[in-house]
Amino acid sequence: MQEKGNISIHTENIFPVIKKFLYSDNEIFLRELVSNAVDATQKLKRLASLGQYAGEVGDTTIEISFDETAKTITISDKGIGMTAEEVKKYINQIAFSGATEFMEKFKEAKDANEIIGRFGLGFYSAFMVADKVEIQTLSYQDGAQAAKWVCDGSTSYEISEGERTTRGTDVILYINKESEEFLNKAKLDGILNKYCRFLPVAIKFGTKTTSEPDGEDEEGKPKYKSVEVDNIINNTNPAWTKAPSELKDEDYLNFYRELYPFSEEPLFWIHLNVDYPFNLTGILYFPKIKNDFDLQRNKIKLFSRQVFITDEVKDIVPEFLMLLHGVIDSPDIPLNVSRSFLQADSNVKRISNYITKKVADKLSELFKTDRKGFEEKWKDIGLFVKYGMVSEDKFAEKANDFALVQNVDKEFYTLKEYAEKVKDIQKDKNDQVIYLYANDAAKQDSFISGAKTKGYDVLLLDSPIDGHFVSYLEQKTEKTQLKRVDSDVLDKLIQKDETKELALSEEESTTVKSLFEKAIKKDNMQVEVTALSVDEMPVTVTMDEFMRRMKDMAQNGGGMSFYGNLPDNYKVSVNGNHPLIKRILTSSNDEEKENLAKQAFDLALLSNGLLTGPELTNFVKRSVSLID
Repeated sequence: MQEKGNISIHTENIFPVIKKFLYSDNEIFLRELVSNAVDATQKLKRLASLGQYAGEVGDTTIEISFDETAKTITISDKGIGMTAEEVKKYINQIAFSGATEFMEKFKEAKDANEIIGRFGLGFYSAFMVADKVEIQTLSYQDGAQAAKWVCDGSTSYEISEGERTTRGTDVILYINKESEEFLNKAKLDGILNKYCRFLPVAIKFGTKTTSEPDGEDEEGKPKYKSVEVDNIINNTNPAWTKAPSELKDEDYLNFYRELYPFSEEPLFWIHLNVDYPFNLTGILYFPKIKNDFDLQRNKIKLFSRQVFITDEVKDIVPEFLMLLHGVIDSPDIPLNVSRSFLQADSNVKRISNYITKKVADKLSELFKTDRKGFEEKWKDIGLFVKYGMVSEDKFAEKANDFALVQNVDKEFYTLKEYAEKVKDIQKDKNDQVIYLYANDAAKQDSFISGAKTKGYDVLLLDSPIDGHFVSYLEQKTEKTQLKRVDSDVLDKLIQKDETKELALSEEESTTVKSLFEKAIKKDNMQVEVTALSVDEMPVTVTMDEFMRRMKDMAQNGGGMSFYGNLPDNYKVSVNGNHPLIKRILTSSNDEEKENLAKQAFDLALLSNGLLTGPELTNFVKRSVSLID
């Protein structure tokens, strides 16, 4: 038997395009060819289970090998094999999928969807790295003859009698000069580990050395010897393919360690399992986030029937879910996945919505069943929850019931509970409820202390997302404003109906203002003399809430770059009712007045964490001289 011919393609000159641009990364060829081998093996098992193959299925291990001298890579399976006619039909007719036809024929089979290959183009990814591809195959059918197919990368092929004597298929790639990097054990091992480590059929890649018991030594201690065994690179039955009832907590944790061997253990997890209106399985883990977005992203791995596709899942899950870790497996996402296709696929949006709902339901369940434990985990999951609320309305609707805020005294409240707590005491003269918050409790301690003196509560909002969360709360909470506790003097942050009289005359106020401006000598410090309680600080330095918020957003990439480029401007509020200000006015000489004003101003900077470097040194020296 010998035949030559041309590969049937329906668009002129498509073959070079397939060779060069079918996939963005040429290492994908190994995933495709191994997937085809798994496909062939699954077909054989299915036929056997349906009684349409009476022979012994036996060992179905797929073997990957390479020969650096011959410059070949071989993918060998013990699957269904092909006749010469099937080779012509399935290999020569590009985009005609054998798996699709098989699934249609056996669609009544319970798990026909396990078959991976749906796209006739996958095999041709081999030509991205090979000058020539050879197939040696023998069909499972009784009396079948072995067939050999050879193609040199053009549209010409040759079929002749094959050399294979056992059921299955060998695909032999003759690697081109540009791709000789793949003739390397470590390189191939890395690709197989990336794409094939959870395929459902055992895959052998060479051998490995291990130890096994070898009796006991003279002291009765066990001895071990080194032996060479098959190097099976994959776990054929990973945790996400099992029913939740089959798994214990330790199983989930062991699988997490398998995925991320150097990570801390997760807080908890969600097992996904749905078969309508789409097929989806997987396990998503909640990691310990610790206020670091970038280290957590791109840790969800996307699979299709246990074939790794990508860890770029932003088109499949909402942005905030990118902080989770784990696995999503869906046969409704095609093997040759691309971003443009995903964006247009109707299943993607449904999958995204489903995962969002499952995550929200899990968090709600944890909150309701163990609030104390939920609060203990809030440091790690709070950033995630807030991110979700800010970015996804559907998630926010559910999260309103379990999202927490924490005050500086480490007390937790739901949003509804906190609104009830402060609605009376922190309501201003305009009927607005003011939430005070700190983002650095240590630096803002003097402001927090002043607020507590008045009976006010102060929230701690110190995560990277809190700048956006503040805006979210203002938009979603009626008649409520959030103000950072150090953004103005307290009486102006929460303005009440009562007004305080200024103890200074108009002339004295002007003198004080001029005196402080002269002592400060900074263009970005705007001095005002105001009437405050005598127990308030003599001088307070603050940045306007709006300006500070815009600058924070600019720093965190919030699109406010204009404000980020503006210089920092501060307001210096001099408490005209404080005894120290009266003392400054009645000092005996101008030098003493200026020194006292400077000292009071530096005290305010010190309480804000704004006094550093030489200015701090000079402040300490002046303080010592005043004591002397």
